[in-house]
Amino acid sequence: MLLQANDSMVLLIDVQQKLAPAIYETKEVEQAAAWVLQVALQLDVPLLATEHYPKGLGPTVASLRELLPDDAVVEKIHFSACRDLNIQQKLASLGRHQIVVIGTESHVCVLQTVFDLLATGYQVFVVAEAVGSRTAENKQLALSRMQQAGCQIISKEMLAFEWLERGDHESFRQISKGWIR
Repeated sequence: MLLQANDSMVLLIDVQQKLAPAIYETKEVEQAAAWVLQVALQLDVPLLATEHYPKGLGPTVASLRELLPDDAVVEKIHFSACRDLNIQQKLASLGRHQIVVIGTESHVCVLQTVFDLLATGYQVFVVAEAVGSRTAENKQLALSRMQQAGCQIISKEMLAFEWLERGDHESFRQISKGWIR
């Protein structure tokens, strides 16, 4: 169950302007999510992001949006991103089997998406520092429930070093020295 960069993609769920201020430790979650996106970009891992009802919750927060390719952001209305046919097609078109999930809220959209991804046969990895809920309790319950369902709960460093695989990888120094926040 090690992550492989050439078989992975990152799915950023609903880190949006009007929701972000309500998230417990929102700055830490946003920074961890940005770090994951930056590592993915460095290692050519595809990115996809969702915005849940952006008319009401606003767009993806600027610090994350600037890291995303223009065609990587998809609007959704279902809590689970997998209930949207457009997102299902985008996921399938990438041909990746490992999906790294980050975003908010852990106990709603992240959880429901993870369950649907698992049911579809994907290997799913949630970066603990890069997901959040309005309360710490809801985040912890969601992480526990996702893990019990077969999702791998990982840290951002586990992610980076599994993708790198080797200490002599050309990106090892940049990532391990922390130039990517």
